[in-house]
Amino acid sequence: MKVALVYDRINKWGGAERVLLALHELFPNAPLYTSVYNKKKTSWVNNWDIRTSFLQEFPFAKDAHEFYPLLMPAAFEQFNFDEYDLVISVTSESAKGIITKPHTIHICYCLTPTRYLWSGFEEYFDNKIIRYLSYPAIWYLRMWDKVSSSRPDKCIAISHEVKKRIKKYYGQESEIIHPPVDLFATNSQKNVKKKKKYFLIVSRLVSYKRIDIAIEACNTMRLPLKIVGVGNQLAMLKNMAGPTVDFLGEVSDEKLKILYQEAEALLFPGYEDFGIVMVESLGFGTPVIAFNKGGAKDIVTHKKTGILFASQSASQLISAIKEFRKSSFNSSELKKEARRFSKDVFSKKMLKTINDTLQNSSKRL
Repeated sequence: MKVALVYDRINKWGGAERVLLALHELFPNAPLYTSVYNKKKTSWVNNWDIRTSFLQEFPFAKDAHEFYPLLMPAAFEQFNFDEYDLVISVTSESAKGIITKPHTIHICYCLTPTRYLWSGFEEYFDNKIIRYLSYPAIWYLRMWDKVSSSRPDKCIAISHEVKKRIKKYYGQESEIIHPPVDLFATNSQKNVKKKKKYFLIVSRLVSYKRIDIAIEACNTMRLPLKIVGVGNQLAMLKNMAGPTVDFLGEVSDEKLKILYQEAEALLFPGYEDFGIVMVESLGFGTPVIAFNKGGAKDIVTHKKTGILFASQSASQLISAIKEFRKSSFNSSELKKEARRFSKDVFSKKMLKTINDTLQNSSKRL
């Protein structure tokens, strides 16, 4: 069986790229089709068969793909998949819009419906003038996005939140297979008998992650908070941080493992499609205090693996921290819960879905 992979762009590292790595392990000979590829920033795909669109030669496209949104549909529709039996697209934008013929099965692993067109539209276009000027382009892209969402033979969502969005914006049904997580404590790493008295955040420092809530809460309660990550809000967040807040920047995986393991709890005040860092925290036996929306509802069970709070405010987070400190959590149980999201579980579910889809397709044909 000939297989191809498709992804929006190869120019960074994140949760979606973990999905691609897991799929590449399942199908090591599958070429990867994408709009643009920045080789300098993506050593994780060294020696892969990468096939790019015409946008690869456009100025700044490798890093600033947002300059070319109107060309993304054509970039993916240009590819020819006639020689393949199965194509798997991993996408939060245009990769689902590839065109395949009836003999080629297309399975779409949807990270979320295109955010700036749908669920994140108000955030991306908060300036009314820019929103007005962008309306013709947005109208075209929304029309194309909705049409292209019907092209896959099978759609997979990464969480219940994304499943709801796929139904709401595309009118399509989907099944859920959570993304793979592989940063877990090993058997050789002993449980920490006494946690250190600090809270942890692992995140990009951008506005929708709501790191400001955590800083405000820890300032008020005078609690130690360690923040791992960088982003365009770093300077602003440092300005509002009190003496108990420590910014660590980017850290190695080995350092991150120790931080996870020794933290009292992970704070997760953002609204995410999934939230891999919550699973990683549980994988090291550390509970999570999270905003009760989005992917947190798939990952955290209230008072069993962490505490969920109802609204994105410092006062709500303070109440959640107080409730957390009155509760008790079993480190071994947290690690066991995290294993529900392992790479092995992901791979088994994906292979079953692929086989079922292929069998159902052959029956139709």
